[in-house]
Amino acid sequence: MAFSLDSKVKDILKNPEAAAVLDKYSPDASKNPQMKLVGGLTLRKLASFPQSAFLKPHLEELEKELQAIE
Repeated sequence: MAFSLDSKVKDILKNPEAAAVLDKYSPDASKNPQMKLVGGLTLRKLASFPQSAFLKPHLEELEKELQAIE
């Protein structure tokens, strides 16, 4: 499965390698129980919320790293 910013959070969290990429930019995101609440959102949509503003400067790198996962 190819991952990108348009992948759903729940799908990213199911894949250990993709979850590790998310954790790199949002420490311990994969262990945060609140992530279940946003599982149906794409990563791009999640990053648009003010609470996730810290992701915005890293979206390009995040996208590249997610796309590199096979």
